[in-house]
Amino acid sequence: MLQASGLCSPESGIRCPIFVDARSRFARVNCIMKLMELLPPPDTMYRALVNRDTSFEGIFYVGVRTTGIFCRPTCSAKKPARQNVEFFGTPNDALHGGYRPCLRCNPLDRQQRAPELVERLREEVERAPDGKITDKELEAMSIDPSTARRQFKRHYGMTFQAYHRARRMGLALREVQRGARVDEARNGSGYQSQSGFRDAFERIFGETPTKTKGALLAERIETPLGAMLAIADDDGLRLLEFVDRRALERELSILGTKLKTNIVPGEHRHLTAIRKQLGDYFSGKNLEFNVPLAPVGSPFQLRDWELLRTIPSGETRSYSWMAEKLGDAEMRRAVGRANGENMICIVIPCHRVIRADGNLCGYGGGLWRKKWLLDHEQKFAKRARGDSNTRPSD
Repeated sequence: MLQASGLCSPESGIRCPIFVDARSRFARVNCIMKLMELLPPPDTMYRALVNRDTSFEGIFYVGVRTTGIFCRPTCSAKKPARQNVEFFGTPNDALHGGYRPCLRCNPLDRQQRAPELVERLREEVERAPDGKITDKELEAMSIDPSTARRQFKRHYGMTFQAYHRARRMGLALREVQRGARVDEARNGSGYQSQSGFRDAFERIFGETPTKTKGALLAERIETPLGAMLAIADDDGLRLLEFVDRRALERELSILGTKLKTNIVPGEHRHLTAIRKQLGDYFSGKNLEFNVPLAPVGSPFQLRDWELLRTIPSGETRSYSWMAEKLGDAEMRRAVGRANGENMICIVIPCHRVIRADGNLCGYGGGLWRKKWLLDHEQKFAKRARGDSNTRPSD
């Protein structure tokens, strides 16, 4: 599987170069699938990079491991060795891969040059990519926060906060993906000691990767719907989330606080199992999971999540159905909150809960992913049953 997911995500900041009219969340699903089919093989993309082939402009982006920078395929910079690059379908994927945009080819920019304020904001992020810039700090720089959000959103299709969050999370997740000593990764990234890998990792995960005793182990897993972060210990899988989910940093903090431990990159049998089972799931080979789970939550949340696991693949249930099963038909809002606080997505299938009228709602990974998962499950569940029954939605 390619490193790139090829996703035209709602916050990618780049419209699909082929399906420019795919404006609705559901229309994006078709766009995503078509992009996945059209994304060239890695060797073809590397050849296009070396030749600065303009026909590949907007089709893929390349991350250079030795510099921590991502570029357009036509960038005029010196070409890296094949083993030092990885490919992405969108700039947002590259950001979450831990790369910062190249100042020479400006892969985030569209045809027009970025406004002066937007360029200044990006410079501020790169001074401390591992931290956060608050509204008060923006005001101290004589920058109106609402203007910053509006201009950044207009130019890149994502908010300033989303961009900074992607840089911060990407730096930390890149270290999880590599599994190397943080000092080695930082020294090859172009960042100074006061910022970059170590600070980003500590701020998000609570400890440096070299201190592993008694820790939760983390692994980054590539999927057709984007990169995911899996975390486990001997008790079971603790977390499985898409890395671009806004709530991920808060969830990591909850895990570290409640379990009184740190999160570090590493290997574990439960991580190996979930990686294999996710591969089977996305290929349609097997929609079921049997990796041990150890979710962290309140008694009500644990009951809610256990009920979610009883919903068969290829089917859906309503919030009202769940509330009744949990003992109170009026607990629909509580059910919605508990579903939203589920940290083990797909395996604990909160995506299988929809409104009573059949409409989709309330999925932290994005409604487009929810629809994709439901359509995927319905297709392969039917194939497994050998029938064409419609999906119940009681």
